[in-house]
Amino acid sequence: MNRFCLEVSGDFACFTRPEMKVERVSYDLITPSAARNVFQAILWKPEIDWRIHRIEVLKPIRWINLRRNEVGKTVPAGAVASAMKQGRGALGLYIEEERQQRAGLFLRDVGYRLHAELTVKPEARAANPLAKYREMFARRAERGQCVNQPYLGCREFAASFRLVDPLSEPADRQDLSEADRAELGFGKPRDLGYMLHDLDFSDPADPQPRFFRAELHDGAMAVPDWQEALA
Repeated sequence: MNRFCLEVSGDFACFTRPEMKVERVSYDLITPSAARNVFQAILWKPEIDWRIHRIEVLKPIRWINLRRNEVGKTVPAGAVASAMKQGRGALGLYIEEERQQRAGLFLRDVGYRLHAELTVKPEARAANPLAKYREMFARRAERGQCVNQPYLGCREFAASFRLVDPLSEPADRQDLSEADRAELGFGKPRDLGYMLHDLDFSDPADPQPRFFRAELHDGAMAVPDWQEALA
């Protein structure tokens, strides 16, 4: 079986809506691209792909307003390339000079179950059996190993994770209030509007976003195939 399920949780999360240009405002739940990053943080190889096909929301959707200090710029990639070529250059970035305060509407106390399928790219299958990566991922996830710490939208919002049986039922949600159950789409599906599916890296110099119409049904969101997402 090449399908896996990770249960992830964290104190804070922010899956930024791209239409918000100034202040950060999160989607109601984790996006497929952010979920893919969690799997890639545990195992990533250039010859494999992760496809998210289902996301379950384990906890009520809670919000928090935070005001944080952020750095307003990055070191230009062109300046780095020029310094590497010439062997000299000024690449310093001083936080005190570039600091700016920004507000954000984030999620707090989040918990999800992320269902994903592991595949090997067609051009690499002859030399790379799927079983090798499947066993590698299972071993790493069971031991809590990762290439880098998984995070929930922003790198400062670290996520804890554990591998669970994809066919098992999630934790009991009987303690949820009626309002929380309605918000998670129990009884009546909840429309979440358009959500970022992922970025199209066909042109690495100009990646393009693709979207899909998100809907919560009984606490879970089905993720369509990449080909069904809207450019």
